[in-house]
Amino acid sequence: MSLSGRFIFLPDEYFDGDIMVDRNPTSFLREEYLKLVEQGLDWKIRNLGGPSSTWSIVDGRKVLMLCSNNYLGLANHPRVREAAKEAIDKYGVGAGSDRSIAGNMDIHMELEETLAKFKRAPASLVFQTGYMANEGLIPQLIDRGDLVVSDELNHGSIIDGVRLSRADRAIYKHCDMDDLARVLDEAEKHDPPYKRILIVTDGVFSMDGDIAPLDRIAKLAGEHGAMVYVDDAHGEGVLGEGGRGIVSHYNLSRDEVHIEMGTFSKAFGVIGGHITGSEDLYKFAYNKARTWLLSGAMTPVSAAACKAAIEVLQDESWRVDRLWENTEYFKKAVEDLGYNTGKTQTPIIPLIVGESYLARKLAERLYEEGIFALPIFYPMVPRGTARIRLQMNTDLTREDLDFAIEKLETIGKELGIIS
Repeated sequence: MSLSGRFIFLPDEYFDGDIMVDRNPTSFLREEYLKLVEQGLDWKIRNLGGPSSTWSIVDGRKVLMLCSNNYLGLANHPRVREAAKEAIDKYGVGAGSDRSIAGNMDIHMELEETLAKFKRAPASLVFQTGYMANEGLIPQLIDRGDLVVSDELNHGSIIDGVRLSRADRAIYKHCDMDDLARVLDEAEKHDPPYKRILIVTDGVFSMDGDIAPLDRIAKLAGEHGAMVYVDDAHGEGVLGEGGRGIVSHYNLSRDEVHIEMGTFSKAFGVIGGHITGSEDLYKFAYNKARTWLLSGAMTPVSAAACKAAIEVLQDESWRVDRLWENTEYFKKAVEDLGYNTGKTQTPIIPLIVGESYLARKLAERLYEEGIFALPIFYPMVPRGTARIRLQMNTDLTREDLDFAIEKLETIGKELGIIS
């Protein structure tokens, strides 16, 4: 079919006999959105009118924040704020380019050196976000003739990174080491043999709060000559000695866990992603990961704030201890009330209520009573396991927690969730 000749411009809709034909190529956008609304799957986004803290202004109301990733209260810490202000005066607000071209500033290098020392590892490389770290690095670690093995409940950023690779893929049942062993045993029989095998898992699973058995994963990987990649986004600042994360939690070496990925947007309270491991990994990643190579550098303001957050955590390691004190107190209280918290082992405390409408109603009533919590439902979690996901914070006082427990008891009985 030739495209030469004269074009006739038609309106978005025109009549072909008795049939109306829609000529708008983007009409599907509204249709798909309305489907989400009809199914109750659309996000209703609330606005914060100030810093993320224990008591925050949300849609103009002061409410207790129980759904933030700001586990250690560093997002508004005076030292972190001051570091950001000083960085503006010294560096301006942007790096001006990709780090691979002309945007590699000394503050980026200082951040990486500080992080590697904190992690007690040879090297760390900083990305703009944790999502970009997974999406950029995973496809470069494996290719055709390789195999990637992934936990069935891994985060979407891992899933997208795996999809971008050209490797064969296998899924093992969530945290099921017998099933992982089965997958690896079958992989050894593959003809031709796989050149490389990569096992990738979340460290802490964000919807349930359970911890991957990384020690057993590492053992199986060693037996099968596989690489281990752990996304420790929700484990940093929470697990391990002084909040050093899941590798520290299990006392594993860099020869057992080869790639440790993390983020600055949760316990560290800022923004950015990173990977930690060997010097070889560091050099490989900044030469191969396209999300690092082809995107503007992390702002110097963010880099300085991230560095300060690490330093605060080292100086104020009590923040991790208090986070766990709050977690244990609150978790016991809501379980005593009759709430189902699933298999959580961390400051992520899901209150599993079953149906989506009930999770929505619980979140709405909590907001009305001065508590900000979000409903989580299918497809983010399996059908029939809708919940609100509560997250503990170092700065929550005992009075804050008791206020939340009291409201959860009253509203839970009102909605028939607890008796």
